[in-house]
Amino acid sequence: MLAAVGDLVDDIVVHLAGPVNEASDTNSKIVRRRGGSAANVAEMAAVLGHPARFLGQVGSDTIGSVLVDELASAGVEVGCVRRDGRSGTIIVLVDEHGERTMLTDRAACIQLLGPEWVWLDGVSMLHVPFYSLTHRPLADTATTLIGWAHKLEIRVSIDVSSVALIEGFGATRMIETLEALRPSIVFANRDEAAALDISGPIAGAVTVVKHGRDPVVAYAGDDWIEIPVRPIEHVTDTTGAGDAFAAGYLTSSEATVRAAVEAGCRAAASLITSR
Repeated sequence: MLAAVGDLVDDIVVHLAGPVNEASDTNSKIVRRRGGSAANVAEMAAVLGHPARFLGQVGSDTIGSVLVDELASAGVEVGCVRRDGRSGTIIVLVDEHGERTMLTDRAACIQLLGPEWVWLDGVSMLHVPFYSLTHRPLADTATTLIGWAHKLEIRVSIDVSSVALIEGFGATRMIETLEALRPSIVFANRDEAAALDISGPIAGAVTVVKHGRDPVVAYAGDDWIEIPVRPIEHVTDTTGAGDAFAAGYLTSSEATVRAAVEAGCRAAASLITSR
């Protein structure tokens, strides 16, 4: 069982036909879908046939009901989801190259408090996006769950999440926090790794750095390896690809880091091409 703690939100995705025309109109295609880094990881794990549980809070509004029901229909356990307040929303601006910029209003997501031991029943891996460690009370809840996971010998993975988050939280402070939390696995992309000056394992964890179309670099102990990425043509939207990668990696039945990275790449490619 993989459990992910954090956000479940309403994504409003705006596909821009070109540069934004300030103070005027810009042709776009707009779609809505379920989002949130933790929810994305749990959903992809379930799609891959692995038991998955989402831990988080959504609003007591209609959107919250829809989000929870859709996550459950994807095969994710949602029995521990709290309901209160107003559901979060993210506006995702996707440019003509597939790169995305996000405008976030996390609302009820960051209000999760009062964790329960039962949330970790049957769990073998706890995944925590760093988004879940920046705002209280969610940050306190996530930190408590990580502490309980260590006591129960549950492995912990943390995704450093975004460059803007690193800059706002502070790179030195983030490294110190990771060292204190002692995860088994840390995920980052190229820009996040540069912001944290990653050149080896963080806090002794297997540290996996994604480089888009270029090879993934994985640091484990004194060793590091490069794993090629299968090219994908005509990418139109990369939203959630990193979460899909994490789910593929964490649910891989293979014993080696290389095989787990390859499983992560396949999951990310599956998400991107399915759109």
